[in-house]
Amino acid sequence: MTFKLLAVSAALIGFAVTGAVIPGVCDEASHAAPITVAAATQGTAPDFAGISNWFNSKPLNIADLRGKVVLVDFWTYGCVNCVNTLPHVTDLYAKYKDRGLVVVGVHTPEFPFERSASNVQAALKRHGITYPVAQDNDSKTWNAYRNQYWPAQYIIDQNGKIVFQHEGEGRYDEIDRTVAKLLNASS
Repeated sequence: MTFKLLAVSAALIGFAVTGAVIPGVCDEASHAAPITVAAATQGTAPDFAGISNWFNSKPLNIADLRGKVVLVDFWTYGCVNCVNTLPHVTDLYAKYKDRGLVVVGVHTPEFPFERSASNVQAALKRHGITYPVAQDNDSKTWNAYRNQYWPAQYIIDQNGKIVFQHEGEGRYDEIDRTVAKLLNASS
Protein backbone atom coordinates (compact mmCIF):
# COMPACT_ATOMS: atom_id res chain seq x y z
CA MET A 1 0.00 0.00 0.00
CA THR A 2 1.47 3.35 -0.98
CA PHE A 3 1.79 6.20 1.45
CA LYS A 4 -0.73 8.31 -0.52
CA LEU A 5 -3.35 5.54 -0.44
CA LEU A 6 -2.74 5.03 3.28
CA ALA A 7 -3.17 8.78 3.95
CA VAL A 8 -6.44 8.95 1.97
CA SER A 9 -7.75 5.85 3.75
CA ALA A 10 -6.91 7.31 7.16
CA ALA A 11 -8.65 10.59 6.26
CA LEU A 12 -11.81 8.80 5.12
CA ILE A 13 -11.88 6.69 8.29
CA GLY A 14 -11.46 9.87 10.33
CA PHE A 15 -14.44 11.49 8.58
CA ALA A 16 -16.54 8.37 9.11
CA VAL A 17 -15.66 8.08 12.81
CA THR A 18 -16.21 11.75 13.63
CA GLY A 19 -19.29 12.19 11.45
CA ALA A 20 -17.72 15.18 9.72
CA VAL A 21 -19.28 16.64 6.60
CA ILE A 22 -17.08 16.87 3.55
CA PRO A 23 -17.77 20.21 1.82
CA GLY A 24 -18.94 19.75 -1.75
CA VAL A 25 -19.80 16.09 -1.16
CA CYS A 26 -22.61 16.45 1.34
CA ASP A 27 -24.83 19.43 0.58
CA GLU A 28 -27.36 18.89 3.34
CA ALA A 29 -26.76 19.98 6.90
CA SER A 30 -25.28 17.39 9.17
CA HIS A 31 -26.63 16.65 12.62
CA ALA A 32 -23.92 18.85 14.09
CA ALA A 33 -24.90 21.81 16.22
CA PRO A 34 -26.85 24.30 14.08
CA ILE A 35 -25.60 27.82 13.62
CA THR A 36 -27.25 30.79 15.28
CA VAL A 37 -26.09 34.18 14.03
CA ALA A 38 -26.69 37.45 15.86
CA ALA A 39 -28.15 40.39 13.96
CA ALA A 40 -24.99 42.43 14.42
CA THR A 41 -23.03 39.72 12.63
CA GLN A 42 -25.48 39.08 9.81
CA GLY A 43 -26.86 42.58 9.29
CA THR A 44 -29.77 43.53 7.09
CA ALA A 45 -31.59 40.72 5.33
CA PRO A 46 -30.95 40.59 1.59
CA ASP A 47 -33.86 41.05 -0.78
CA PHE A 48 -35.36 38.25 -2.85
CA ALA A 49 -33.37 38.20 -6.10
CA GLY A 50 -33.73 36.35 -9.39
CA ILE A 51 -37.11 34.84 -8.55
CA SER A 52 -38.63 33.12 -11.58
CA ASN A 53 -42.10 32.53 -10.05
CA TRP A 54 -44.09 33.50 -6.98
CA PHE A 55 -46.72 31.12 -5.64
CA ASN A 56 -49.53 32.07 -3.23
CA SER A 57 -48.52 35.74 -3.42
CA LYS A 58 -47.63 38.68 -5.55
CA PRO A 59 -43.86 39.35 -5.69
CA LEU A 60 -42.52 40.38 -2.28
CA ASN A 61 -39.46 42.31 -1.18
CA ILE A 62 -37.84 42.68 2.21
CA ALA A 63 -38.28 46.47 2.34
CA ASP A 64 -42.07 46.13 2.02
CA LEU A 65 -42.09 43.59 4.86
CA ARG A 66 -40.59 46.01 7.40
CA GLY A 67 -42.73 46.09 10.53
CA LYS A 68 -43.39 42.33 10.19
CA VAL A 69 -41.46 39.36 11.49
CA VAL A 70 -40.34 37.27 8.52
CA LEU A 71 -39.29 33.64 8.42
CA VAL A 72 -37.37 32.84 5.24
CA ASP A 73 -37.30 29.08 4.74
CA PHE A 74 -34.90 27.68 2.11
CA TRP A 75 -36.12 24.30 0.90
CA THR A 76 -36.63 22.05 -2.07
CA TYR A 77 -39.35 19.46 -2.44
CA GLY A 78 -36.93 16.64 -3.27
CA CYS A 79 -35.04 16.99 0.02
CA VAL A 80 -36.25 14.61 2.76
CA ASN A 81 -34.96 16.90 5.51
CA CYS A 82 -36.86 19.82 3.98
CA VAL A 83 -40.07 17.81 3.75
CA ASN A 84 -39.64 16.85 7.42
CA THR A 85 -39.56 20.54 8.42
CA LEU A 86 -42.58 21.61 6.36
CA PRO A 87 -45.25 20.63 8.93
CA HIS A 88 -43.46 22.76 11.53
CA VAL A 89 -43.18 25.74 9.17
CA THR A 90 -46.85 25.50 8.10
CA ASP A 91 -47.94 25.18 11.77
CA LEU A 92 -45.87 28.24 12.71
CA TYR A 93 -47.44 30.17 9.85
CA ALA A 94 -50.96 29.16 10.90
CA LYS A 95 -50.23 30.09 14.52
CA TYR A 96 -48.74 33.56 13.94
CA LYS A 97 -49.84 34.80 10.49
CA ASP A 98 -52.60 36.95 12.02
CA ARG A 99 -50.15 38.41 14.58
CA GLY A 100 -47.60 39.74 12.07
CA LEU A 101 -45.54 36.76 10.91
CA VAL A 102 -44.82 36.41 7.21
CA VAL A 103 -43.34 33.12 6.04
CA VAL A 104 -41.59 33.11 2.69
CA GLY A 105 -40.51 29.74 1.37
CA VAL A 106 -37.60 30.03 -1.02
CA HIS A 107 -37.64 26.95 -3.23
CA THR A 108 -34.09 26.57 -4.52
CA PRO A 109 -33.72 23.39 -6.58
CA GLU A 110 -30.90 20.95 -6.13
CA PHE A 111 -31.79 18.77 -9.15
CA PRO A 112 -33.04 19.68 -12.66
CA PHE A 113 -36.52 18.16 -12.16
CA GLU A 114 -37.05 20.50 -9.18
CA ARG A 115 -36.86 23.51 -11.52
CA SER A 116 -40.32 22.81 -12.96
CA ALA A 117 -42.96 25.31 -11.80
CA SER A 118 -45.69 22.69 -12.13
CA ASN A 119 -43.71 20.29 -9.91
CA VAL A 120 -43.27 23.02 -7.29
CA GLN A 121 -46.99 23.86 -7.48
CA ALA A 122 -47.86 20.17 -6.99
CA ALA A 123 -45.55 20.01 -3.96
CA LEU A 124 -47.23 23.08 -2.43
CA LYS A 125 -50.61 21.40 -2.81
CA ARG A 126 -49.32 18.05 -1.51
CA HIS A 127 -47.87 19.66 1.63
CA GLY A 128 -50.68 22.16 2.24
CA ILE A 129 -48.44 25.20 1.84
CA THR A 130 -50.45 28.41 1.60
CA TYR A 131 -47.76 30.95 2.52
CA PRO A 132 -45.78 32.77 -0.20
CA VAL A 133 -43.16 30.71 -2.01
CA ALA A 134 -40.48 32.13 -4.30
CA GLN A 135 -38.99 29.89 -6.98
CA ASP A 136 -35.25 30.59 -6.93
CA ASN A 137 -34.12 28.48 -9.91
CA ASP A 138 -30.90 30.45 -10.45
CA SER A 139 -29.96 30.43 -6.72
CA LYS A 140 -29.72 34.22 -6.64
CA THR A 141 -31.59 34.59 -3.34
CA TRP A 142 -29.74 31.54 -2.00
CA ASN A 143 -26.45 33.27 -2.85
CA ALA A 144 -27.58 36.65 -1.50
CA TYR A 145 -28.14 34.98 1.90
CA ARG A 146 -24.87 33.05 1.51
CA ASN A 147 -26.93 29.97 2.30
CA GLN A 148 -25.31 26.56 1.99
CA TYR A 149 -27.85 23.97 3.16
CA TRP A 150 -31.35 22.62 2.71
CA PRO A 151 -33.33 23.27 4.81
CA ALA A 152 -32.33 26.56 6.38
CA GLN A 153 -34.42 29.11 8.25
CA TYR A 154 -33.70 32.79 8.78
CA ILE A 155 -35.82 34.91 11.14
CA ILE A 156 -35.87 38.60 10.28
CA ASP A 157 -37.06 41.16 12.82
CA GLN A 158 -39.36 44.12 12.18
CA ASN A 159 -36.36 46.29 11.29
CA GLY A 160 -35.18 43.95 8.54
CA LYS A 161 -32.28 42.41 10.51
CA ILE A 162 -31.53 38.69 10.59
CA VAL A 163 -31.74 37.73 14.26
CA PHE A 164 -31.75 33.93 14.00
CA GLN A 165 -30.37 31.37 11.57
CA HIS A 166 -30.74 27.60 11.67
CA GLU A 167 -29.63 24.93 9.26
CA GLY A 168 -31.16 21.46 9.15
CA GLU A 169 -34.02 19.91 11.07
CA GLY A 170 -34.98 20.60 14.67
CA ARG A 171 -34.97 23.52 17.09
CA TYR A 172 -38.69 23.98 16.38
CA ASP A 173 -39.48 25.17 19.92
CA GLU A 174 -36.64 27.69 19.79
CA ILE A 175 -37.85 29.01 16.44
CA ASP A 176 -41.39 29.33 17.86
CA ARG A 177 -40.12 31.15 20.97
CA THR A 178 -38.02 33.52 18.84
CA VAL A 179 -40.99 34.41 16.64
CA ALA A 180 -43.29 34.78 19.68
CA LYS A 181 -40.79 37.04 21.45
CA LEU A 182 -40.42 39.27 18.38
CA LEU A 183 -44.22 39.46 18.03
CA ASN A 184 -44.70 39.92 21.78
CA ALA A 185 -47.07 36.96 21.61
CA SER A 186 -47.44 34.15 24.10
CA SER A 187 -46.81 30.71 22.65
